[in-house]
Amino acid sequence: MHNFETVLALLVGVTFLALVARRLAIPTPAVLLAGGVLVALLPGLPAVQFDPQLVFLVFIPPLLFRTSLLASYRDVRANLRPILLLGVGHVMFATLAVAWVAHRVVPGLPWASAFALGAVVSPPDVAAATAFVRRLPLPRRLVTILEGESMVNDAAAIVAYRMAVAAAVTGTFSLATAGARFLLVGAGGVAVGLAVGWLIGQVRRHIHDPEVENTISLLTGYAAYLPAEHLGVSGILAVVATGLYLGRVGPRIVAADTRVQNSGMWDVVVFALEGLIFIITGLALRPILGSLTGPFARYVAWGAVLVSVTVIVARVVWVFPATYLPRLLSRRVRRRDPSPPWRFPAVVSWVGLRGADSLVLAAAIPTMTAAGTPFPGRDLIIAITFAVIVVTLLGQGFTLGPLLRWLGVRETGEEERREETAARLQASKAALVRLEQLATAQWMHPETLAHTRDRYHHRARRYRGQADGVADGGEETISAADRRLVQELLTVERRELIRLRDEGAISDAVMRRVQRDLDLEELLLEP
Repeated sequence: MHNFETVLALLVGVTFLALVARRLAIPTPAVLLAGGVLVALLPGLPAVQFDPQLVFLVFIPPLLFRTSLLASYRDVRANLRPILLLGVGHVMFATLAVAWVAHRVVPGLPWASAFALGAVVSPPDVAAATAFVRRLPLPRRLVTILEGESMVNDAAAIVAYRMAVAAAVTGTFSLATAGARFLLVGAGGVAVGLAVGWLIGQVRRHIHDPEVENTISLLTGYAAYLPAEHLGVSGILAVVATGLYLGRVGPRIVAADTRVQNSGMWDVVVFALEGLIFIITGLALRPILGSLTGPFARYVAWGAVLVSVTVIVARVVWVFPATYLPRLLSRRVRRRDPSPPWRFPAVVSWVGLRGADSLVLAAAIPTMTAAGTPFPGRDLIIAITFAVIVVTLLGQGFTLGPLLRWLGVRETGEEERREETAARLQASKAALVRLEQLATAQWMHPETLAHTRDRYHHRARRYRGQADGVADGGEETISAADRRLVQELLTVERRELIRLRDEGAISDAVMRRVQRDLDLEELLLEP
């Protein structure tokens, strides 16, 4: 009961901090981080213990599944080389660099624990970066690369992390054995993930129940992770494979009302999980900070500074060669993908903010080894990880916007708008063709046909004008007037519904059903 009350209190704290962030127009991760620091330093709060493996199991599968589900297969495939170079190459490079620095500067930190620290702080958190540049959009290709990197680097970092933790727990490690096992468990994890994705796709193909389907969606990450881990293969790669597969086939099998509900559900789940981990880590830091005294505390502080600098420098050192070397070495790459201006890799180098992903991994480190002894350096890893997040999230985060403005790197959104307009135009044309085919159907009413035909012709003319870059002002005026008129009428309808409910003429259930239809109608209004 005490733990349940603690979780409720943490959720209240997360909600309050998010409200403060929105009210002050400060990126939410920065305020959550401040909340974690406050929890760690505020006297009088109770000490709370969380099972590390439970933390990993609760947080990682749903967060990783959601990231994979939203990934664009087309864009990831088109940018696979830079995504893999960042998501795998950079993670391995940063892990090695951090491990070397940590092992040398932190007294008594064994290699296995140093590698675990490197794996924990190596994956950047693209969601944290997005929170800082939401009002200053990044170029579309950079967003694609960063989102693809976020999906891949989570998987790569977690695999490296699991290997390092296993070495620290068992006390043995063989690079050759680990490499072979990595390939085996990786391939097995992808196979299990694709099988689970196919099975869930077949089940959902025959279901139309938003509540049931979205519960399945919420559990899908666990459905991929748990069987894979039970079979001894990578549960992380299984989750990624399942998310990618369902992201590709989902639009064919998921109904509209389920999609609308699904989006809101996942927004809440991700918000709660990412917010909770900041506060949970603050609670885990409380006893750690109390034990850091004397010369040892200075060593830890110095180690945190050097590891933070290493994380930032390692990304810069990796990104520029990874951007230009493939083009220098391959004429085919140069022809297919010319070198970008130096400002693009400069931005990618500086977007390496660490966030909730690193906190989850740090909090999930076991407390004991197989021999029954405390995990070497666990408290140090958590403390240094939090320090790295403070440095990157605040130091790089608040300078990211000014850097983008100074470099002149800004996305106008023109390419995406062109794609969207073309898609809407083609969809409208397809609807008009089908409408003419149905014109002679026995059930078609002439007034319905005329009204629908006029609506789609207006829509097609409007999108055709936008696609040609010479939008018809008359069509745009009509569209704006339509939207305003519908919004005015919907407002009146809602007021009347509430009046009827208040007077007892209709029940609350009737009011909610009609209100839901009005809400969906408002959501359908074109922006």
